[in-house]
Amino acid sequence: MKHALSVTRDADFSAWYQSVIAEGDLAEESGVRGCMVIRPWGYGIWERIQRLLDDRIKATGHENCYFPLFIPLSYFEKEAEHVDGFAKEMAVVTHHRLIADGKGGLVPDPEAKLEEPLVVRPTSETVIGTAFARWVQSWRDLPVLINQWANVVRWEMRTRMFLRTAEFLWQEGHTAHATVDEARAETIQMLEVYRSFAEDCLAMHVIAGEKPENERFPGAVETYSIEAMMQDGKALQAGTSHFLGDNFARAQNIRFQNAEGGLDFAQTTSWGVSTRMIGGMIMVHGDDDGMRVPPKVAPWQVVIVPMLRDQPEDEALLSYCRDLQKELVGQSALGEPIRAMVDARAQKAANKRWGWVKKGAPVIIEVGGRDMAGGNVSVIRRDRLYREDGKLDSVVQPRGDFVSGVADLLADIQGELHRQSAERLKAQIVPVDDWAGVEAHFADGVKNPGWVDVRWAKPTEAELEQVVEKLKGLKLTIRNAPMGQTGCDDGPCIFTGREAVERVLIGRAY
Repeated sequence: MKHALSVTRDADFSAWYQSVIAEGDLAEESGVRGCMVIRPWGYGIWERIQRLLDDRIKATGHENCYFPLFIPLSYFEKEAEHVDGFAKEMAVVTHHRLIADGKGGLVPDPEAKLEEPLVVRPTSETVIGTAFARWVQSWRDLPVLINQWANVVRWEMRTRMFLRTAEFLWQEGHTAHATVDEARAETIQMLEVYRSFAEDCLAMHVIAGEKPENERFPGAVETYSIEAMMQDGKALQAGTSHFLGDNFARAQNIRFQNAEGGLDFAQTTSWGVSTRMIGGMIMVHGDDDGMRVPPKVAPWQVVIVPMLRDQPEDEALLSYCRDLQKELVGQSALGEPIRAMVDARAQKAANKRWGWVKKGAPVIIEVGGRDMAGGNVSVIRRDRLYREDGKLDSVVQPRGDFVSGVADLLADIQGELHRQSAERLKAQIVPVDDWAGVEAHFADGVKNPGWVDVRWAKPTEAELEQVVEKLKGLKLTIRNAPMGQTGCDDGPCIFTGREAVERVLIGRAY
């Protein structure tokens, strides 16, 4: 069986990932280290993610707004743990003008030095918290529920497109509440929004849970995540939600008069997901022929490829295909109008077909003169590309049958991709009872080991640091403690020997 990509997952998973992005026209290098150009197909997927997730965020009562890209350095210095957590990743603006250096180049003008350096937004807790301090005076002003879609900059040393870039796109939600209970409920509510979005829209099975103390967002009281398993067994943190307590409120002086007339600090939260989700989709759903995009987030769900031959009959074939497109876009699937397009480019039909295979369009329709004469279409399901004999599975169907069944077909593809993701994750989580079992599970030479599920006593501070160092030796991290645990199996924590209070997942991660 010959595949569309030049490298397979088994041969080199990292090279395969880069090949999917390049050959699927998702993104490319920009000329600035760690920054990428997101091409129309990749950005179209991000637009679908934005639209669907934005609806869910607004349904929970949040409103969109926008805050500046540049943040005064003094804002970060108010919250010591926060600034320490981001200090190594901050890009800083110190001058506002350039001058010629007399050698044909440009240098910062010493006379244009800023009075205070400006940080290029790595996250917005500090600048939004400063605004909250202006907006919140009374308990009647609470809660404040906002979200922004923006770009952020974190000067990463080791970059990989979509997964870890110096600049990336995301949404960040920020809220302020009168009580701890309200803020904690908000944190968990938004974690559930992310979990259900990943499952329902990205067809990506995830595990929602609380991060250990060492993995908390800088300045947070509690951090929660959704963790997805990639096909190589590694974890990807696909979204986070943070309960910040009053740490940022104290730093930013977000105080309000309570109903009894006293002064309280607000309880705040923040939460976000980013273009990293596209990287996760590639590594969860992709195959050796490229991307497989779930229909809910595919920019085009059905791509119609007329087999043009630069002959007079091409006009009739194009008319047939455009009529088919009109029939399709007049219908709905998965709760929205179907997104269908005709690829009328003057290229060989086979080249166009394999281009859409690499991009991962859910359904590819080929129409030749014989199909048109018989009132048929040739249908390719991207999630099931080959027959058992290894040949391309292109099924000839009456056009009317295809049109009447396309909504069910798209729903089936969406469900099938999720089923595969869920099966893979469940099959690659293994309960382990002691450290020796962890070492054996992640021994050198074990391919795609997945994660282990272990008993945990929730150590903190110095005791936790010892655990973290022990895990680093095997390049492992604690992913999270899954939500909904009703108790822990009787037995000791595999690290401390003390009675366990919960179970956590451990694995290698991106």
